[in-house]
Amino acid sequence: MGTVRQNRIEQVIQQELSGVFQRNAREYCLGAMASVTVVRVTPDLSLARVYLSIFAGPSKEEVLESIRENKGKIKAELGKRLKNMKKMPDLIFDIDDSLDYAMKIDELLKQ
Repeated sequence: MGTVRQNRIEQVIQQELSGVFQRNAREYCLGAMASVTVVRVTPDLSLARVYLSIFAGPSKEEVLESIRENKGKIKAELGKRLKNMKKMPDLIFDIDDSLDYAMKIDELLKQ
């Protein structure tokens, strides 16, 4: 559980990153749909871990690699949108596999 400030920053980063991925899906996501599911910011606000769900397109690993390669552009665009932040946290992108895990558990329970 983070502080109120951390939670607010996480929400703002999540909303703005969702917009960035929507506007630039072809460039950053190779045409796939990337949804920002969770953002976790460290207490010192220096690092933001971004979890993505990736649908409809190339493999998740290809899309994630493309997003990681374009991390500088994404961070710059995010910085333009969040001008009131003194320092933008460094972004780390990971695949959110909670949906896959939930589906696997559901299948096991059905058996």
